[in-house]
Amino acid sequence: MDASNGGGAEARQSHAVPADAWEQPEMRAALASREISAVYRLLRKHGVSQRQIAAMTGQSQSEVSEILKGRQVMAYDVLTRIADGLGVQRGYMGLAYDEATAIRVVGSADGQQAEEDESVKRRRFLAHAAQVTMGAAVFGPESGTWSAGPARTPAPGRIGMTDVRQVEAATRALRALDYQYGGGFCRDAVVAQLSWGQQMLESNGTDVVKNRLYVALADLHSLAGWTSFDTGLMDSARGHFANALDLAKQGDNHPLVANVLYRMGRVYLHQDAPNDALKLFQLGQIAAQESGSELAVSVLCANEAWAYAMMGNEEQAVKLLGRSKDEFERANLAEAESWVKFFTETDVYAMVGTVHTVLAQKNAEHTKFAIPALTRAVDSYDDEMARSKTFMLSALATNHLLDGDLDHGSKVGGKAIDCAEGIKSERVKDRMRPLQEEAERRRNNADARDLADRLHAFYAA
Repeated sequence: MDASNGGGAEARQSHAVPADAWEQPEMRAALASREISAVYRLLRKHGVSQRQIAAMTGQSQSEVSEILKGRQVMAYDVLTRIADGLGVQRGYMGLAYDEATAIRVVGSADGQQAEEDESVKRRRFLAHAAQVTMGAAVFGPESGTWSAGPARTPAPGRIGMTDVRQVEAATRALRALDYQYGGGFCRDAVVAQLSWGQQMLESNGTDVVKNRLYVALADLHSLAGWTSFDTGLMDSARGHFANALDLAKQGDNHPLVANVLYRMGRVYLHQDAPNDALKLFQLGQIAAQESGSELAVSVLCANEAWAYAMMGNEEQAVKLLGRSKDEFERANLAEAESWVKFFTETDVYAMVGTVHTVLAQKNAEHTKFAIPALTRAVDSYDDEMARSKTFMLSALATNHLLDGDLDHGSKVGGKAIDCAEGIKSERVKDRMRPLQEEAERRRNNADARDLADRLHAFYAA
């Protein structure tokens, strides 16, 4: 076995790959197609051990072993880490952007801003969001500070509505991939599309076309932010959402402004910063009410409820859930803006279940509200909403464990893991942490212990 062959000294070697290995035709073909399993197999033929590959790429040996067995690697950040760790030119894997594009679209800013305190970043974004929402001019001095200018590739000199529709169609298709397979599956394609689409801002076109372009690109930036968030690139997410706010405001689209603020608020909930999230949701509520969209108001109320639940304010959380359901019932779904149409009756149940799950972790009485809502959501989500279904299965399993139904909770938890294994999303792993904690607490039960072991293997993979 490789693990017994070289000891610690072998793991520390950083130049184990022969200099000419990357230039051989078979290796170049594997790199060009991003077949990392083939790359690793070729490295093994060159005498590079699994331990050495793991040390150079920052992966665990078990992860390297899984890749050697055929597991695909698709997330951009993982591919670049592998390329840099092995000393491969990024261009050989189709990952090469010039520096400006890397900062603007791909997310190298994440590393550059790492030393800035996260709370400072949150306050800075909140200030920007408040300026945009409350009527400050966009595309001013601040708008250029979120990221550097994009690289130049050919774009039409004059654009028409057909060009804008192409951006909209690409965004819809990529969003569907994100829902089903996770942001890690499609983020690279999203940012590549954005790199091209952004340049159409400099093309000539009628005011009607340019206005629709602002909105289309705002939505694409929002998707770039969401997929960045889903892959753990928080600084990139923040930058894309800031640009989305500017463009949505320029396009005079209040529902989209509300949607962007809701999504950035979700980033802050994920970072366990419910106070900051609540402020963004409340700003989003202003934009939603200006739009006259009951559906947008419903979305914001549901997420405000989530923030209050995380803050331990049970009364406000339950009150806002009630308002969210009321606004949803009044909403004209047929005439709703496309950016809020994602919020269906199933999502209402999902949010009710999610909020009561947070409350149940402090007061188990809330499982009686969470379990029916989550069950309804799980039964309604199809394979096209695989990530959302996984979230709900995990929360449902957590509630059954809290409720003392360890056998059923463990079975549902197993289904959550089965779904999660096919999704490339860091958020899925993070959202399953409460389930892992509850399973670990009940290790004296055989079913819970089996679930805890499966979850441990899932996180180790």
